[in-house]
Amino acid sequence: MKVVLLGAGHIGQTIASLLQGSGDYQVTVVDKSAAALAKLAGLGVQTKVVDTEQAGPLLAALRGNEAVINALPYHLATLAATQAREAGCHYFDLTEDVAATRAIMELAEGANTAFMPQCGLAPGFIGIVAHHFAQQFDTLYDVKMRVGALPAFPTNSLKYNLTWSVDGLINEYCHPCEAIRDGHKIEVLPLEGLEHFSLDGTEYEAFNTSGGLGTLCETLAGKARMLDYKTVRYPGHNALMKVLLEELQLKHDQELLKNIMRKSVPMTMQDVVLVFVTVSGLKGGQYVEEVFARKIFADRTEGAPLSAIQITTAAGICAAVDLFREGKLPQKGFIRQEQVELPAFLANRFGSAYQQSRQVESIG
Repeated sequence: MKVVLLGAGHIGQTIASLLQGSGDYQVTVVDKSAAALAKLAGLGVQTKVVDTEQAGPLLAALRGNEAVINALPYHLATLAATQAREAGCHYFDLTEDVAATRAIMELAEGANTAFMPQCGLAPGFIGIVAHHFAQQFDTLYDVKMRVGALPAFPTNSLKYNLTWSVDGLINEYCHPCEAIRDGHKIEVLPLEGLEHFSLDGTEYEAFNTSGGLGTLCETLAGKARMLDYKTVRYPGHNALMKVLLEELQLKHDQELLKNIMRKSVPMTMQDVVLVFVTVSGLKGGQYVEEVFARKIFADRTEGAPLSAIQITTAAGICAAVDLFREGKLPQKGFIRQEQVELPAFLANRFGSAYQQSRQVESIG
């Protein structure tokens, strides 16, 4: 399958390596940075320096490919999807941005190609898990989805290191969040809904952030009594982010906040991804709760280390593309994450990264 990958950052590099290494994909990687593309030397992929923020050059780079995999910053998702439709390519991305997803949904109407955004960890895998368990209930009550990409060794007051895009991080902290209450879709505020829990003997907090639900609100509206998504952090992070975003009003100057974080919060490859889903309801007349809890750790292999967020995000989108190529997903129109069957995802050669993770045995 001939694919063009947009973006040669940490996630893009991992996607390129996985797809090219499988032998079933002919990968061309496009980025505006020649330095970023140079890091792909030795993978056997083709590379092109293209201004990915300009419609004309981007369209020219997409023509002649079967599929587009977009690993660019979230604010370029609509542009990339629009050019993919113009070029007649199937489209996959990692966006957590709600507005971009709605725009892509509109682009997919009447299209002869497929559009599948939100193919990462959250949104992405977390929605596949939640929907899988939700289908097993006669009457669905509560669906709680919790995900965290955390430093394995937190050392600062935020108890946080940069493990992925600063743009995406601040975006999900600043926008309204979708949820379901009493069967109805509502919006809740980011950083609110603070809760605490322990998992594997470690204390965590979780709070509302935007985008992690994907399209599950629409899918489960009228079926679930309650549905929400919260980001997991170490205790104390939420309070400090509220100081920065609300008391210091940096939510109104997000570029300044992003620059501060890039300069002051170190990046780490030594991270852990936490996936925690609980679903409750009635089965055979009994009130039952099902729990899915996993920890995915970084790969510390010397010479080629991979962070946990690289592993999980790249696995998500590569599995989606692979299942599509195998004909296990619709071949045109808008594809929701919850249309992916969890057993098929975990059995996939890329999705198996989640299967090889450590299942958490006890939750307090």
